[in-house]
Amino acid sequence: MNYRHAFHAGNHTEVFKHAALTLILEHLLQKPTPFAVLDTHGGIGIYDLCSDEAMRTNERDAGVNRVFGRTLSSAPRYLKTLESLNAQSLRIYPGSPELVRQSLREKDRLNVCELHPEDGSLLKERYRKDRRVSVHQRDGYEAIGAMLPPRERRGLVFIDPPFERKDEPDQIAAALQAGNRRWATGIYAIWYPIKDAVLGDCIAAAATAAGFNSVLRTEFCPYRRDGVTLAGSGLIICNPPWRIDDRLRRLCKELAVLLGGKHSSWSVELVPGC
Repeated sequence: MNYRHAFHAGNHTEVFKHAALTLILEHLLQKPTPFAVLDTHGGIGIYDLCSDEAMRTNERDAGVNRVFGRTLSSAPRYLKTLESLNAQSLRIYPGSPELVRQSLREKDRLNVCELHPEDGSLLKERYRKDRRVSVHQRDGYEAIGAMLPPRERRGLVFIDPPFERKDEPDQIAAALQAGNRRWATGIYAIWYPIKDAVLGDCIAAAATAAGFNSVLRTEFCPYRRDGVTLAGSGLIICNPPWRIDDRLRRLCKELAVLLGGKHSSWSVELVPGC
């Protein structure tokens, strides 16, 4: 599956993924000590919902349009970031680098990787004045082996690939193996699109095989899984923060009301074998 974020900015999978990301960030912000985030597939950081790519699909209509201006008590930081970028009407959508950047304190750090030359250049220009953010035009999977552990010794690795390559699950598996060897105590969150159960099962198995002590799997699907269309998305979270499962359940319940239909489903469960 080829999932280019510019075409899907603000859709239901992005809302779930990014709202869940802010829950992890809130956990990291509970302690005064600095943290670091490595975002392996940064994209361009911020997306124009009126761009040709976004307008071609109009997926925002069934996603962020149903959330913006509403109450999302389970993920207030996500909604606050949206509001900070959009004074009145909704046009700008924050990708994961921007969501993280807006949560950073003075001594926290964000390393963002983006291999695509044009996207990487845009990302560098966007954040060149923010000394807390470093942009690297390199393969994000390779960066896991090269850039970990961070000097802060606490933080998150966020893996959010476009799934353009058939060997993407193998790349994720190798990256998790490398990550656990180099930084076994870090939080790792891997996002994946859902058409059927195959991809999620594969990534969950890879996380278990990598040797993490605890692995959480959460999925939110507004639509029925038919193996063809995009039903929803999921996150595999290695070393999940304390009680984040409860917060994810509250998030899924709220999103089911805002985004879901009669065939919607969601789940939050520990992966067996960890």
